[in-house]
Amino acid sequence: MNSKPFLDYINKFIDLTSEEEELLLSKIVFRRYLKNQYIIQQGDICRSINFIISGCTKTFYMDLEGQEHIVMFSIEDWWTSDLGSYITQSPADFNVQCIETSELIQFTHENLEDLYSKIPKLERLFRKIVERAYVASQKRIIRNFSLDAKQRYKIFKTTYPKIDQRVPQYMIASYLGITKEFLSKIKSQIIQEQ
Repeated sequence: MNSKPFLDYINKFIDLTSEEEELLLSKIVFRRYLKNQYIIQQGDICRSINFIISGCTKTFYMDLEGQEHIVMFSIEDWWTSDLGSYITQSPADFNVQCIETSELIQFTHENLEDLYSKIPKLERLFRKIVERAYVASQKRIIRNFSLDAKQRYKIFKTTYPKIDQRVPQYMIASYLGITKEFLSKIKSQIIQEQ
């Protein structure tokens, strides 16, 4: 598997020496997951944080009635995991499942902690990644409280144009917290407005 997209991503944020790159690459695991395969399941302890080389995943919570509540999609050059479970090494609240066959670079909790001590600037990088995830989560919560479904869908399409074409509409409806029928109605309204 090709590690170049991962190194290109890292180099946008920090400069690594060739020795640091070599150490970093020695601590990763390449994994290929098939479409519909789970990377993590609710209740299991999340053992890895995952960088997507290719593919698409969804992060979701399954309620007691078996209803799926999608909280995130991830595509190339994005990270996916149950971050709370990964950080605390406690049972996961979320499932991460492949929507497409996906190739990932994974860091175990132990390997990443080891890398932090040997390459301190990596800790700064991952802090920035977690900060960005936190800010995105907070903005999404505010949008869900303050905007109607049509506004949320327009923001989704603008913010994530590459995802809209790759993910089934019923999953986008779940992400927006609406039914697929209501999403169809919103899309028809938007077409009529144009």
